[in-house]
Amino acid sequence: MAIPDITTLRHAFRARDIAVAFALLTRLPLPHFHFPTEPQRPPARSAWAYPLVGIVLALIAGAVGLALTRMGATPPLTAAFVLLALVMLSGAMHEDGLADCADGFWGAWTAEKRLRIMKDSVIGTYGVVALVLSLLLRWYLISELITDEALTWALVIASCGSRAAMVWVMDSLPTVRRDGLSNRTGRPGELATAVAVLIGVVVIVVAPDYSAWRLALLGLLGALVVRQIAKRKIGGQTGDVLGATQQVTEIALLTGCQMMAYGWQALP
Repeated sequence: MAIPDITTLRHAFRARDIAVAFALLTRLPLPHFHFPTEPQRPPARSAWAYPLVGIVLALIAGAVGLALTRMGATPPLTAAFVLLALVMLSGAMHEDGLADCADGFWGAWTAEKRLRIMKDSVIGTYGVVALVLSLLLRWYLISELITDEALTWALVIASCGSRAAMVWVMDSLPTVRRDGLSNRTGRPGELATAVAVLIGVVVIVVAPDYSAWRLALLGLLGALVVRQIAKRKIGGQTGDVLGATQQVTEIALLTGCQMMAYGWQALP
């Protein structure tokens, strides 16, 4: 990728991108912004701001956890409400994507049938199992991090890094459904993807008491697993695949934070 000039950067990044990212990825009540209309600019160009959305959601959920802890709530109870806050703030859209992918990827033998299952609003056995495992794993990891008093930084790392991973998968795989959200949104392009990944890496690097390269490796592995499975099962990505990427990468990063809190940093 060539080094962009100032004109290219001004065209690539807009203040409206942040508003578009929040509108797409959250259920937060947003003020009505008045930005110039740019019909030729696909919504995916705002993807560089997805990690910023993750940071804000993590800070809100972390504040919930801190408040409950100071009121005397136990770590398991606090973790349940922190997880509830994360799910409600995002409208459970990523959880929905994970469940749809689990049903579709392992519920049929052809890409066409898998995509048809993923579009069906009815959840199946694989989807239920994936959802339960995701919620239980995150609840357990968050409760352990509350005990270690490392919750807010871990949430920021996982929430920001997992949304950076979404952008990478969005750009590195073609869309496979013409009428899907991912196809309407478009692809972010190399520059937006690079900035999104950079934001995620910077957050990991500046986080205190964590090994940056270990967390970055775990985040990459989580995203890579979903990417390769999606590529093999349906030949590309959909909005559901991006949601599954967020969920798996978030779990991977929370796992790394929890392991480091219990001694992984002592290993070479």
